[in-house]
Amino acid sequence: MFKENFYNDLKELAAIPGAPGHEYHVVKRLVELIKPHADKVEVDHMGNLYAYLEGNQPGPTVMIGAHSDEIGALVSTIEKDGFLRIEGLGGVSEALLIGRKVEVNGHFGVVGVKAGHHQAPDEKRTAPPMNQLYVDVGAKSFDDVIEMGINIGDPVTYISGIDRFTNPDLICGKAIDNRSCCLLLIELFKNLQERNFSGKLVGVVTAQEEVGLRGAKVSTYKVNPDYAIVIDTIACGDTPDVDSYPVEIGKGPVFPLLAAGQKSANGNIMAHQMKDLFVRFSKEENLPYQLSVTANGSSDVSAVHLVKEGVLSGAIVIARRYSHSPVEVADLNDFETAYKLLEALVKNIDKWGNMDFVK
Repeated sequence: MFKENFYNDLKELAAIPGAPGHEYHVVKRLVELIKPHADKVEVDHMGNLYAYLEGNQPGPTVMIGAHSDEIGALVSTIEKDGFLRIEGLGGVSEALLIGRKVEVNGHFGVVGVKAGHHQAPDEKRTAPPMNQLYVDVGAKSFDDVIEMGINIGDPVTYISGIDRFTNPDLICGKAIDNRSCCLLLIELFKNLQERNFSGKLVGVVTAQEEVGLRGAKVSTYKVNPDYAIVIDTIACGDTPDVDSYPVEIGKGPVFPLLAAGQKSANGNIMAHQMKDLFVRFSKEENLPYQLSVTANGSSDVSAVHLVKEGVLSGAIVIARRYSHSPVEVADLNDFETAYKLLEALVKNIDKWGNMDFVK
């Protein structure tokens, strides 16, 4: 039942456009979904959502965060003939934009592609740079575009619904990164209504993760948690074009021990206390898990752990193929396993033990 409900809810939530800085429609829906299960819900001026739930006995403040935004673009220019130029937001790829259906501030559009009949041989082998791409919204002039309600600075996101493979556990679509983990957070609040945990749980859905982990910095400062867990997705290595990265879909959630490389100021080395905690509970609950060390990619945890005096933080992430594309692929079993681990961690906060750096 978990997988069926999760799939159906994700179809709805992932379809809502939410480019960085323009997450308002997503956040509005998330407020509606989580408010009945929280003591209090707030949204700050940046678009970060905060949901609070008090446990039945004293304990630490634990923040669990996921981000609401997806990669996208903004309208940068409106041409006199009604075509739109765009500027990318986040890790959007020119090669994946060409010929795609997109939504522009509520309007249908397509990213234009030069007909193969008109392409020179070298053009057939390369993707145009971002400043040469354009969006066709069916307008014939600048004035047509303005009358439609589209203007410079409006968000552009993929149109690509969530679908299933013949194997019903595998799903595909846009914004699995990271609407999927927003749903895990909501599911956690639903199942903690008996408040059978210690301390305070603060569920945070951050804005603008895809453009520099910005919401995470603001929200962590506000919450000032004792511990933080970030839930997100991560690129995997189980396709023919990736070598020597042993992370696969369907093998359980991933604990990224090193993210964004040793030389990056925006990276994260997971605290050994959090790694040990995640591994211990996974084993106790008989749940599969994977360990990851990669020079690429990051998540909100890279910002969270540096706030104020430093927050003891760790990430639990879900492997997905074809990252930052309109055809991200993930396994529903991984989300179910991650949920079970999160629930076990929260319900047993009083069993976390000594979390000091030196024990």
